[in-house]
Amino acid sequence: MADKEKNTWTAKTKRTFTSVLPVSENRQGCCVNCGACCKLPNACPFIKSGEDGKEFCSIYTIRPYNCRKYPRTESELITKETCGFKFE
Repeated sequence: MADKEKNTWTAKTKRTFTSVLPVSENRQGCCVNCGACCKLPNACPFIKSGEDGKEFCSIYTIRPYNCRKYPRTESELITKETCGFKFE
């Protein structure tokens, strides 16, 4: 499935419902504050831009599971170009 096809409200809903499942053991890396995942499929109202140009979450400590666990699996990773997470 092409990344464009994964960036839909249906895909977002699926990521939300599956966010209660564990993160893949193959996930490596960390968030680099690119903000790309916060714009899937539309920009989150809680994303803010810092003075350094990086994006950050204004409700970080209480953010939902689908935000905490993105990308939970390799198939969910549709922000490969900028995301700090990778899969082995």
